[in-house]
Amino acid sequence: MLLGAHVSIAGGLENSCVHAVQTGSNAIQIFTKNQVRWDFKDLQEDAAANFKNCINKLKITPISHISYLINLGSADENVERKSYNLFIEEIKRCHILGINQLVFHPGSNKNLTEDEAVKKISFNLKKIIEETNALYGDDVSLTIETTAGQGSTIGYKLEHIRDMISIINSDRMKVCIDTCHIFAAGYDIRGEDGYNNFMETFDRLIGLNRLSAFHLNDSMKDLSSKIDRHAGIGKGFIGTDTFKFIINDGRFGNTPMVVETPGNDSEHKQDIDIIKNLRIL
Repeated sequence: MLLGAHVSIAGGLENSCVHAVQTGSNAIQIFTKNQVRWDFKDLQEDAAANFKNCINKLKITPISHISYLINLGSADENVERKSYNLFIEEIKRCHILGINQLVFHPGSNKNLTEDEAVKKISFNLKKIIEETNALYGDDVSLTIETTAGQGSTIGYKLEHIRDMISIINSDRMKVCIDTCHIFAAGYDIRGEDGYNNFMETFDRLIGLNRLSAFHLNDSMKDLSSKIDRHAGIGKGFIGTDTFKFIINDGRFGNTPMVVETPGNDSEHKQDIDIIKNLRIL
């Protein structure tokens, strides 16, 4: 079971290992740079080496989340260009750090139809994959995160993700299910039937072979709210049963699962412990 939290890199990338220990994580998610700034400092060799050493020593599986600023579907050509370039930089950083998954939100464009936005984002991703295949190889998966559907964001329908993967046509394309987001988007995953129905739909439209990560978050808002507000495990409208079904689903024993719930390390450890206690041995 690969389970943990999104942890801070404040003070240095290797400090993520300290937070991993404090939260009881053997899988973590990090930002490799400030997530709300376009600029970045180049990774230093010693910082990268220290990160990889502590990750290997503690046997932690890391994944990365891309900057929140990136929007490959943006109506603003300047934002689109900066998003494209920063996306490539984020892939480079994962490659250097030995992180094989980069989780990202698909993006949005209020001036386009959803189908048009899907195509615009997909064409940019296709070019990014071609460029980074040549530069760094294919060791970093581009992992689309399901979204809640706020505003004009793409990715709240599984059909959006299906169509993106079809257009891009690359084995590097993977998917991260965020439980809060799919619930807010209208997929009722409560109860065993709800969970199984969603997974069957996901498998039919996308394929479980593409599912490579989970964000385990309860939801502050009710079903179909389209509002992205995470809650602690069991403290929202989803409840704990769904997390019991996920954590005991043998198909996902090697799939990283991270909580992005509100709070500090101590509170994240509480959420992780709740999930661990749902495990049927």
